[in-house]
Amino acid sequence: MNSGRMPTQQSVNLNIDEKTAQGEYANVVFIHHSSAELIFDFARILPGTPRTQIQNRIIMTPVHSKALLKSLEENIRKYEKQFGEIKLPGAEQQERYFGFKTPGFPDYKTPPGEESEEKGAKK
Repeated sequence: MNSGRMPTQQSVNLNIDEKTAQGEYANVVFIHHSSAELIFDFARILPGTPRTQIQNRIIMTPVHSKALLKSLEENIRKYEKQFGEIKLPGAEQQERYFGFKTPGFPDYKTPPGEESEEKGAKK
């Protein structure tokens, strides 16, 4: 029976090796989900590189994913309070370039059969 007391908070000691502490740079994340988990595939896309490889895959439960979302929202709010608003590119640019457009970066190829009629593509 809950007597109205808050649960005691546990202290956890975290260890990190030197290689892990250096981190991995990612500028794109692909998110997939099933009924049991969310899968976050982190990658980096660099100018002049036609292919990329997943750098890290993080698999989380929906509950932990939502907790991550809340933590990110809080930390971004604190960041913007200290450093100013983070400006995002327009929606069209985000959709096409995963949130960035670097001069010299190749356009993404449209899958066959999905070419736009505006560009004179034949179906």
